[in-house]
Amino acid sequence: MKSWCMVIGYFFLSAFLASAQSTQYQVGPILDKQLQAPDVVTFQLQEYLMGQLPKLPAPSGAAGWTAEADRIRKHLLQDVVYHGWPEEWLKAPPKFEDLGPIESGKGYKLRKFRYEVVPGFYSTAILYEPETLHGKAPGVLNVMGHYGPIGKADESYQTLCINEALRGMIALNLEWLGMGELTAKENEHWFAGHLDLVGANGVGLFYLAMRRGLDFLCDNPNVDRTRIAVTGLSGGGWQTIVLSSLDPRVRVSIPVAGYTSLQGRLALAPITEAGDLEQNPADFLVGQDYSTLTAIRAPRPTLLINNAEDTCCFRAPFVKPYIFDAVGPFFRLYGREDALQFYENTDISAHNYELSNREQAYRFFAKHFGLTAPEREIPVGAYIKTFSELAVGVPKDNLTILGLARQMARQITRAPVPTDDAGKAAWADSEREKLKDVVRYKPVTVQQAWAVANTHHNGVESLSFRFLLSNGLSATGVWLKDVPTPPGAPLTVVLNDKGKKGAGAEVWDHAAEVADRMDRGEHVLVLDLLLTGDAAPEGPSFLFPEMLAATGNRAISMGAAQLVAATNWARARWGNPSVRLESTGMRSQVLSLITSALEPRLFSEVAVRGGMHSLSHLLDAPVPLLDAADLFCLDLYKDFDLDRLILVAGPTKVQEQDYVTESAPSEQTSVH
Repeated sequence: MKSWCMVIGYFFLSAFLASAQSTQYQVGPILDKQLQAPDVVTFQLQEYLMGQLPKLPAPSGAAGWTAEADRIRKHLLQDVVYHGWPEEWLKAPPKFEDLGPIESGKGYKLRKFRYEVVPGFYSTAILYEPETLHGKAPGVLNVMGHYGPIGKADESYQTLCINEALRGMIALNLEWLGMGELTAKENEHWFAGHLDLVGANGVGLFYLAMRRGLDFLCDNPNVDRTRIAVTGLSGGGWQTIVLSSLDPRVRVSIPVAGYTSLQGRLALAPITEAGDLEQNPADFLVGQDYSTLTAIRAPRPTLLINNAEDTCCFRAPFVKPYIFDAVGPFFRLYGREDALQFYENTDISAHNYELSNREQAYRFFAKHFGLTAPEREIPVGAYIKTFSELAVGVPKDNLTILGLARQMARQITRAPVPTDDAGKAAWADSEREKLKDVVRYKPVTVQQAWAVANTHHNGVESLSFRFLLSNGLSATGVWLKDVPTPPGAPLTVVLNDKGKKGAGAEVWDHAAEVADRMDRGEHVLVLDLLLTGDAAPEGPSFLFPEMLAATGNRAISMGAAQLVAATNWARARWGNPSVRLESTGMRSQVLSLITSALEPRLFSEVAVRGGMHSLSHLLDAPVPLLDAADLFCLDLYKDFDLDRLILVAGPTKVQEQDYVTESAPSEQTSVH
């Protein structure tokens, strides 16, 4: 009898496995079909961001604009740049350690300095001074761009700084984060996202690093504080416009090929010029743009230098209309049209601060600092130093960007969860409102659901959709069921970090959930939400999340809003009384838990595969921002962790399994 039971059991098991395999073989090709092209998603995101563009004000006069410029500076510094940074760090005086002179050429002197950006994080600098001073001299802060391991030893920058000193200026050249002596894997600029995650806007570290140099120059007894300038190329051009716009101490500003407006970036398709994370930090473009930053320079002298055929970015024809032409009227308010100048370099088809550009800078300095110096560059090739000759040295235990983020994470404290039912319910409601604010949640609805493909054979029925949401963005989805499954059966919504193609890839892997749920007699809706699968744009995946965050949006909650909208639409169409959610991967996990915390009665159950135990995994692994840009949401880990989201999601039941234990980071490189 026992043997017959085994035979019968084996028969039914074989039949079940055959049925599951048969269903999977039907599902795979259905999910593999592309429903929407990447260029469509790109265009929709461009259109969405164009709708977020802040418009330049139309001031009635100089006095009104001066007051508005002061308001913008205060807002950007207090509410954005310094968000989450300790007040004592912001108010600390510059701490520069003089490490002595370096042998120099005729007519100027060199000194090495090491300085503290924030406690435990040091950078280096070289000071170039005239050999003989006659009274107070103008000061110039030279900020570096993406020069890699060579950093401040770059020949073009040395030439620039030596010439500044020979022309009677005191020039300070700062090492930039992640470059030169600060070259380290954990100092790559994308780790600014890990600072965001723990509650300190990543741009704050970059701003403090350059502001310390300005503080040092202003405190130098030999520097004329009424004649301070900032200049730099590429990332140095970005530093130049940000520092010289937000700090009124800077009289002259010469940014070189370092920025454009958001509109200028969006005009290019596919988007290639979003820049590193600090160039579009969270909330930086809410209410103002880089054109606004340039406008608040008025009436202080500002020379914009761009290359006609730049091999990197910010080509002159794509910058001038959005910056120089747009901002000219603001300088006109003060009767100082001549204080805003634009130079288009056609000598070199490259991203550069070479001879022609440098000579433009010398002339501009001479004009506005009252210097009598030759317009042509003074040859100094014989005086160029090697990297080792300019090396200053930083402490062996010097913090890195990631190290600082980890240190700040260890200091996070959260209020305990009440233990009584009434207190826990009130706490959950309060936390839900806080979560809405942190992730900037904005509900959307399905405006149109286009059925674009279907199947109905071999026991499987499916409909494939493109969803147009009320904010103009889109998602895609595939609804499937076994033919005998009736309307009104339970529904499982499936998400996968690899998109719907990943969700139907292999029967006996994590992606087998689609066929498995169908064989259980359920409807299944496999979704590709914002930035995933058929809802992903062209180009690198981090560019749009970066620009969305800069304009006050959060990609993770935009995906959550799409999930809510698509689920409610499906429930209304097929009358499903119960809906559960299955997600595979870290991105889908966080999106699912945020959605469930925001809408705690949307799903009866959430099943997570391949997720994390905690958001701390993003810091500890570390997970590269380039692999999961939507997870690095400002303040998310500071205020919440996954266990907290699960509590807020109650009564939704959350089942988690197959956690990731390690990360294999991809190479994070700077865009320019």
